[in-house]
Amino acid sequence: MSKKKRRAFTEEQKAEAVKIVRTSGKTVAQVAHEMGLTVSALRNWVKKDENDRNPAPGGPLTTDERAELARLRKELKRVEMERDFLKKAAAFFAKET
Repeated sequence: MSKKKRRAFTEEQKAEAVKIVRTSGKTVAQVAHEMGLTVSALRNWVKKDENDRNPAPGGPLTTDERAELARLRKELKRVEMERDFLKKAAAFFAKET
């Protein structure tokens, strides 16, 4: 049994599908069926868009917040590596004296 190949969608395609759900008055299931999408994927896109438009304090992260979190985690990893390297270098030179 072979797996189905996972389809990839651009942000523009996702935004267009969400716009259709918001403006047409149709249900998520109807729009998903018409566009050949899975209901769960379209529902997730709609929820993400709603969260980005109206962020709730203490609620799920917005897209911008997720991007910033990823950037900060990457930067933290780099800084920790630099710190560990400097610790080892300081210990090495302390042994020599």
